[in-house]
Amino acid sequence: MSPSSSSWLHRGLRALVASACLVALTAHAQEGNFLGEGEAAKAVFPAADKVERRAVPATPALRDRVRERLGSVVPSMWEDTWVIFTAHDHDKLLGEAVIVEEIGKHRPITFVVGVRPDGTIEDVAVMAYREAYGGEIRSNRFLTQYDGKTPSDDLRPYHGIKNVAGATLSVEAAGRAVHKAQAIAATVKEPGS
Repeated sequence: MSPSSSSWLHRGLRALVASACLVALTAHAQEGNFLGEGEAAKAVFPAADKVERRAVPATPALRDRVRERLGSVVPSMWEDTWVIFTAHDHDKLLGEAVIVEEIGKHRPITFVVGVRPDGTIEDVAVMAYREAYGGEIRSNRFLTQYDGKTPSDDLRPYHGIKNVAGATLSVEAAGRAVHKAQAIAATVKEPGS
């Protein structure tokens, strides 16, 4: 091998290694814990001055009632307990912040969903994102699409929600998480819950 060929090969290998490192760093930049449980309610109800936390055991009977409300929407239901924060601004009930997990492409994404008393969405935030790609769903630009959505709205990409290129499975997960939180909030208000 000539000295110039060796130099060219060496530069090519360095460029390849640098590119691989950049891809790895970009992928890890997508992942992370962005909100703790203590910050969750204020993330979706920033005007709240009083927040009450409760942990609701996700019993088989309660899960079945939530599934009935969801109809054709089929979210994951592996949580043992649903954490729900009731948010108030003085004496006014703002709604409930429901923490839910939904599977992305390979791993769960943790969301907090602000559900108003009428069942519409106040706001949505990503608490933890565990996928290598698709973290763009954390942006306000994407999440504001859910504001005001009702339980009957179509939250699938290209239907009721604009998709994020390269993040279709994460976008689908967000829609299922929002509907799941709405169903949980409504179900736990029922007598006997």
